[in-house]
Amino acid sequence: MVSGEGDDPYLWLEDLDGGDAARWVRDRNTETVAALTDGETFAGLLAAIRQVFDSDERISYPAWRGDGFYYDFWRDAAHPRGLWRRTTAEQYRRPEPEWDVLLDVNELAAREGENWVWSGAHCLRPGHQRVLISLSRGGADAAVVREFDLHRRSFVEDGFRVPEAKSHVHWIDQDHVFVATDFGPGSLTTSGHPRIVKRWRRGTALSEAEVVYEGQPDDIEVYASHDPTPGFARDFVVRYLDFYRTENHLLTAAGELVRIPVPADARWDVHREWLVIRLRSPWTLDGVTHPAGALLATRFDAFLAGARDMTVLFRPDPRTALSHHSWTRNHLILATTVDVRSQLEVLTPGDPEWQRAPLVGVPEDDHSFVVDTDPDRSDAYLLASQGFLRPATLRLGQVGGPVETLKREPAFFDADGMAVRQFFATSADGTRVPYFVVGDPRATGVPALLTGYGGYEVSQTPHYSGAIGRAWLTRGGTYVVANIRGGGEYGPEWHRAALREKRPRAFEDFAAVAADLVTRGITTPERLGIEGGSNGGLLMGVMLTRYPELFGAVVAHVPLFDMRRYHRLLAGASWMAEYGDPDREADWAFLREYSPYHNVRPGRPYPPLLLVTSTRDDRVHPGHARKMAARLREHGYDVSYYENVEGGHGAAANNEQRAFVWALTLEFLWQRLAGATRPAVPRQSATPVGTTQAVA
Repeated sequence: MVSGEGDDPYLWLEDLDGGDAARWVRDRNTETVAALTDGETFAGLLAAIRQVFDSDERISYPAWRGDGFYYDFWRDAAHPRGLWRRTTAEQYRRPEPEWDVLLDVNELAAREGENWVWSGAHCLRPGHQRVLISLSRGGADAAVVREFDLHRRSFVEDGFRVPEAKSHVHWIDQDHVFVATDFGPGSLTTSGHPRIVKRWRRGTALSEAEVVYEGQPDDIEVYASHDPTPGFARDFVVRYLDFYRTENHLLTAAGELVRIPVPADARWDVHREWLVIRLRSPWTLDGVTHPAGALLATRFDAFLAGARDMTVLFRPDPRTALSHHSWTRNHLILATTVDVRSQLEVLTPGDPEWQRAPLVGVPEDDHSFVVDTDPDRSDAYLLASQGFLRPATLRLGQVGGPVETLKREPAFFDADGMAVRQFFATSADGTRVPYFVVGDPRATGVPALLTGYGGYEVSQTPHYSGAIGRAWLTRGGTYVVANIRGGGEYGPEWHRAALREKRPRAFEDFAAVAADLVTRGITTPERLGIEGGSNGGLLMGVMLTRYPELFGAVVAHVPLFDMRRYHRLLAGASWMAEYGDPDREADWAFLREYSPYHNVRPGRPYPPLLLVTSTRDDRVHPGHARKMAARLREHGYDVSYYENVEGGHGAAANNEQRAFVWALTLEFLWQRLAGATRPAVPRQSATPVGTTQAVA
């Protein structure tokens, strides 16, 4: 067994609020803030970014909850903790809707003396009068859950209430909920998530709730949910064996668990009579092998009874992958990507064949995605479209009917003369890796910011960022997004290609993109900066220690660095399906080859590094960043460190903190990459400027 503790001199920095660790953090914060925030340049940068985040002209992306209202959660300068509110469809169409404020988190935090951060709401269906609201302290994953009355605009005094924990709470009916939470000793998995799910009746103590299911200590978590669709009401119990594999059951009225025999690593959902299965690995049925990445449909009741008749709704090819799917009342909207460019179509169940047609209202050159549908009530859908240089547009459509534009986001920077280009780099094993380049296509050798993620089948798609535009592109910089393996840009096989012992493929891909940028003359190694967060922070750490000569500066947000102990810190045990188990010698053999914390060496040409994390991040422990900074400082390297006292895994709990983190990040990069000749932050008007139409 590999313990990893005896040779680690910086274990004391894992003590979140220990006196020595807290003093170390304060000292590092003081140094970094003094070095990067003094002067008019940073103040102008911060103001420009904050103006974007707080703008009243941002699109308020709504959610439908089955009662005809448009709900959203809104933060601005006057309401930094945010407002949960709703309005009618007619009001939402107006330039300035009249919003009905349901909960003011700023007022609640002041009244209760707590640092509340909004974590979401689960509405009772049907009826829509009661809501389970989640609130965290400082933005952590752990949250308290309270019952809220929408009509009275207040919490229910004697209602359902779950203490702070990483919980799953779902309505069954007005008087019952499923709850999976911390019930005391032995009730959590080694990942710190619920191991037990119970049915809780109104008016009884949580300790008296009836056990529905118990998982194993080494599972990730368990939860239960209720589908109240009239005529198709069902209860489900899901046991997460690891990050990608589940064991799934239908819970009958008699309390019997009936196994749903989908592949363990498949994703699935049930809508009315239909079961839809999204494969992550090949599945052979009746002599036919369906490939990883395929989407299949069958009738749910028939499938449980043993039938295996499948309709193939989507089959991937080398360039095309499934992004997501969404049900309306009678149709299925399918979103795919072709070389990371989106396409959407509508599928309609039929007997015997499903019908398909393009989704109306999807712009050809933007990245588009479904914001929400209303499957209880209608075939309406909300569609958002945006590009790197094109602000978002929100449209309301009806399958088979009209499409109207509801909102257009303003341009937050002048994109005149800028363009979006897509290139392909060749990785070490010959794989073609796509990436997008945003900026002035005539510029050569300019400061460039390259970002990537490369994990968990998460895709990096085109998006509009007013902050990047104002604080980087208009200063003359180039912005680059790499679509490396480990992500989902080409489906589960693209992810699996960098899983566990194959992780170095993702690192090689990112290095290949960096080298390709230099070969094309877009930038130089000295002027190439990189940024990534969480798993992307791990990527940054490997770039620093394995490919230092390729970069001029590195920024890692809420990073994962210590691959020997990551599974012992907070939620780390839940990620072993992605990275491997350090306690197994065979796994540690490949993890130690790239673990950034264990690969710091003296005398290497490491570029300057900025680390940003949060004391209240209860997902990726801030000890990763703390210890990496300490080890690099030990060897005399240029490392800056900033730890926000709140913010959770996002490292920021409100717009002010988000703006500060991004101003710090972009100022650090510009100082290191542009040098003393860097231009000042361009003056920004109070009103967003116009834009030009560019390829997105």
